[in-house]
Amino acid sequence: MDNELLKSLELSEKIKYRIMYLYSLAFILSAFLFNSLDIIIYGIYKIVISPTLLLTDYIVVGGIGASLLNSGILMLLTIFIARKNDTLMNGPLIAAIFTVGGFAFFGKNIFNIQGILLGVYIFSRIQKDHFTKYIIIAFFGTALSPLVSQVSFGMGLSPLSGVILGIATGVLIGLILPPLASSFVRFHQGFNLYNIGFTAGIIGMIFMSVFRLTGYDHTLNQIISTETNIPLLILLIFYFLSMVLVGLFSSKNGFIEYPNLLKNPGRLVTDFVSLHGFSTSILNMGVLGLLGIIIVLILKGPINGPIIGGIFTLVGFGAFGKHPANTLPVMIGVVFSAVLLGLSLSSTGLLLTVLFATTLAPISGHYGYLAGILAGFLHLSLVSNLSSLHGGMNLYNNGFSGGFVAAFLVPLFESYKKEKDL
Repeated sequence: MDNELLKSLELSEKIKYRIMYLYSLAFILSAFLFNSLDIIIYGIYKIVISPTLLLTDYIVVGGIGASLLNSGILMLLTIFIARKNDTLMNGPLIAAIFTVGGFAFFGKNIFNIQGILLGVYIFSRIQKDHFTKYIIIAFFGTALSPLVSQVSFGMGLSPLSGVILGIATGVLIGLILPPLASSFVRFHQGFNLYNIGFTAGIIGMIFMSVFRLTGYDHTLNQIISTETNIPLLILLIFYFLSMVLVGLFSSKNGFIEYPNLLKNPGRLVTDFVSLHGFSTSILNMGVLGLLGIIIVLILKGPINGPIIGGIFTLVGFGAFGKHPANTLPVMIGVVFSAVLLGLSLSSTGLLLTVLFATTLAPISGHYGYLAGILAGFLHLSLVSNLSSLHGGMNLYNNGFSGGFVAAFLVPLFESYKKEKDL
């Protein structure tokens, strides 16, 4: 579609923000359908003081109501901060909002993200730049929020000392994230959508190495639910279905432009909102959300906190690089690898890899389906070996792995592509 025509059909920033506010408020209000206020408050307290290392399912720790409220509040907070800083409601921002909201079911909470956000803000002031320039890095940088929680509550420090040191650690993370994130994107050449996940993996690895050098270490114990709450599943289905309907009826170009979006390779930085419109992007987000649920159910997995986080991240990046055409080959590659290795397809760990391996969707979009399948195949082999490097303190472990897979495959693809062109 012509760019001028697309702009004339585009929704105003005010309406875009209102729609995002509604999706965060939906989770906040839904929380009280599952639990009473007193149970939710106690659940939030349990979530805040939990270690939050990979994998810590907040549905197990604090309950469904508290998890929904935690997610809704964090989404609301990110939207509010973005609005106050006059940030455009574009693809990267939408991806960040839903990624934060998704990981609020396992790892991020109203306490452990604050120091990191503050650190990035301080960095912007030091650089004499507007915070808007770094706001996406700040939101995605909360991948390292377990590091804040671990220092605060997991190292045996006194409550006051732990909280102070935890917040200080978050601020330090925020101060070093922006320059590192800008540098590391060249490592994988934009073919790993979770660039901050790769950056956070390096930072987490450095911190964990220092901790181990000083004699501190910890074990990674998974706390996950193995059951699906049917009312929660129904809520999610209607949540994503509403996105499809909003995309179809909020603008005339929503459905018409969708085939063009499906042709986009998705390589960083690809803002679907700018290129194809907000309505088309939110339509794509809804489709990806429903696709994620269908895949989990087909593989007989549970709809627990981490799985919801994986689906929400898939949905968020539906505005920033992912669509069914470039994600499915990567997913197929992971499943194919799991079948060959004899792994359980219904385990939470495997399903998370299926969902999060779509960080490599640009490889599929740029080099073709077979390349995407190979990327997914290799990703599963690598991702399980990396969490110990950062001690489970980087929530975006698949982004960490995806950076290495992309850095390995892309030069090979480019080399043989050139040979073929000759």
